Amino acid sequence: MTMDSILLNGSGTADAVRYPLDPLSGAEIEAAATIVKESEFVSDTVKFVMIQLAEPDKTATLTFADAADVPRRAFITMYDPAAKMVYEAVVDIGARTVDSWTPIPGRFPSYLVEHMTGVEEVVRADPQWQEAMRKRGVTDFDLAMIDPWPAGYYGAQDHYENSPLICRPLTFMRAAPSEHGYARPVEGLIVTFDLDAMAVLEIEDHGVVPLPPKAGNYTARYMFDEDNRPAFTQFRDDVKTIEITQPDGPSFTVDGWKVQWQKWSLRVGFNPREGLTLHEVTYTDRGTVRPVMYRAALSEMVVPYGDTSPTHWNKNVFDMGEVGMGFSANPLTLGCDCLGEIFYFDGTVHDSDGNAVVIPNAICMHEEDYGISWKHTDFRTGEVEVRRSRRLVISMICTVGNYEYGFFWYLYNDASIEMEVKLSGVLTTGSIPEGELPRWGKLVAPGIYGPNHQHFFNFRLDMTVDGPNNSVYEVDSIPEPDPGLNPHHNAWIAKDTLVASEAHGARDWNWSTGRYWKVVNPSKVNELGSPVGYKLMPRDPVPVMVQEGSYIYDRARFVQHNLWVTKYDPAEKFAAGDYMYQSADAQGLPEYIADDAPLENTDIVLWYTVGAHHIVCPEDWPVMPCHYTGFKMKPVGFFDGNPALDLPPSPPKACHSH
Repeated sequence: MTMDSILLNGSGTADAVRYPLDPLSGAEIEAAATIVKESEFVSDTVKFVMIQLAEPDKTATLTFADAADVPRRAFITMYDPAAKMVYEAVVDIGARTVDSWTPIPGRFPSYLVEHMTGVEEVVRADPQWQEAMRKRGVTDFDLAMIDPWPAGYYGAQDHYENSPLICRPLTFMRAAPSEHGYARPVEGLIVTFDLDAMAVLEIEDHGVVPLPPKAGNYTARYMFDEDNRPAFTQFRDDVKTIEITQPDGPSFTVDGWKVQWQKWSLRVGFNPREGLTLHEVTYTDRGTVRPVMYRAALSEMVVPYGDTSPTHWNKNVFDMGEVGMGFSANPLTLGCDCLGEIFYFDGTVHDSDGNAVVIPNAICMHEEDYGISWKHTDFRTGEVEVRRSRRLVISMICTVGNYEYGFFWYLYNDASIEMEVKLSGVLTTGSIPEGELPRWGKLVAPGIYGPNHQHFFNFRLDMTVDGPNNSVYEVDSIPEPDPGLNPHHNAWIAKDTLVASEAHGARDWNWSTGRYWKVVNPSKVNELGSPVGYKLMPRDPVPVMVQEGSYIYDRARFVQHNLWVTKYDPAEKFAAGDYMYQSADAQGLPEYIADDAPLENTDIVLWYTVGAHHIVCPEDWPVMPCHYTGFKMKPVGFFDGNPALDLPPSPPKACHSH
């Protein structure tokens, strides 16, 4: 890494003036690490887990008038494997002081960077592991892929005083150095690994299952076999080129990390744990800047598996809290991940020694045409008015082992906001003897199956609808309750129920009533006298298959309800708590609502959980087409009419016919 790259912030601009919510630059990350290293608190064995911005307190105006008055601070999580202790520190970078130092006993950190590659090397050299592989007919150990799966939680033995930080690696075999390793999972072989000592603790072998016979290759290099015959398919020859052009350039402007697009204004953020974050999201309405959200980000995710076989039953990875979405972010490639006039933000993370690491093009931003925004044809006069919808796309894509997760924030020119999660990559696979059918999964190829599993993503939405004090209502559509007012049995009403306090803040979707939730500002009304608001619209809710009595039930309590509503607390950022690794404690949202804080006309936070219910099929193999899930925020009474009414017509040259 060059000094130039360290001295630039994530958007590629110099560090002269930093807005208080801008991510830490590489220079700031390294300065914060140095300040800690030179302090009286650390030993030589301390490793840096997360170094990120210590965000300043929210102000009454929901913005910062003078950035120079706000000190730049770093929040640092560290782990000392010798002491088996997590530490938290807040560092004032400008003053070069450690403002606070807090030991966190009884907790485990997320992965350190070196764990991802170091585990594989150590396991591959282990004699017991090698003997288990020989039983399966494997002698070329260099072709083994060993994924360091987070440990999950097996019981009390995984969480006790002086317990090591552990993981449970799983093994897969390539048939050639660059082949698709997940096509040959080694079933029944489980390693327990001490990440503190970087040593194998135990090998469990539950019996030999033959490796699947077929390759699962999908890349162009395997398009043809050695006899020049198509190996799996041929590229289509009838796909014509599509080019996205904006001759006048994009409609957005970028100043550091601040983005303005049409009537929207926001700030982009990035950190090692959450990855992409949004801040100070506002909409300008007839010259007035109106706040909508103060902060929005992924809060946690978990992938529970529904297979009770030895290799799979304990899989319940919290990919954000146990690994880190920022650490997992891809460097995106022009012309592939995004199309059009693109602006990229670099993401800056670090290694365990506190050295800055730049992920180039970690965040992609571009515009997309999104079909018709509105249209009407006056059939009497023949007059037609139509406007096209456009959206601003801000996205990142993360690779965590076998899976890819794309997180796409969409801002629409009708003032709607959408979050879409795109799931792709490769299934987690298991081997099964030929001729047998899996009970807790589905075959995708001979001898290989994908276990039943789910993905849950919780998003934390710090709402500021037209100001800092909001209320939340649950809205149900129900038949007219008064028979006297419903003589034709066709009337129905929308019933609003106030979510008055945190004791009632855990809410569930109801298909039979078309339920949604709306956030309103009781002190601001539209021209019709109704409180201004935004509504949260569910998209494809899924049933939760996590069962009471399982370890994952306690660790991932946030999946038990679609929506949680809490009063704003800057210390409450993660749906499953700060440290869920190797823990059975019910952390996070159940703790946050325990004090039953009042929620009416106050600073509130929505925590919304979306899910993907995955019963696999052969079409998901060898690499999975994108599966989509998410939610949408739509203005409801926020404006006095259609906010997209002022969209200009598309010029005739924008449309072509043949």
